[in-house]
Amino acid sequence: MERLKSHRDFVAVLKRRRRVSREDIVVHYLVHDDAVIGDSTAKRGRRVGLAVSKAVGNAVMRNAVKRRFRVLARKYESALPESCDIVLRAKPSAAHADFLSLEQQIVACFEAVNRKAVRQ
Repeated sequence: MERLKSHRDFVAVLKRRRRVSREDIVVHYLVHDDAVIGDSTAKRGRRVGLAVSKAVGNAVMRNAVKRRFRVLARKYESALPESCDIVLRAKPSAAHADFLSLEQQIVACFEAVNRKAVRQ
């Protein structure tokens, strides 16, 4: 899974205002239309960006949350639509959530994103 790096990419996903949330995580997503075949961006795969604010905790805690999110996103990326960008935003409670709880929430969120993308 590739990473969202530029501010412009983050803003594009967040402007869409499509999201799924659970107790500790909010998933903002943008599913790309592959209608334009000649476009170089049409073949982009799944990309993930992380948003972990200072409300989550100090730098050590924020980095721990980001590591957990990266591992879980990589593990369950197959549950997402083929061509989409997601931003995983941590709520402050994510700092104290155990790994199993975060894993269940990620799975539920990714499945919800997939269901909603199929309906569109």
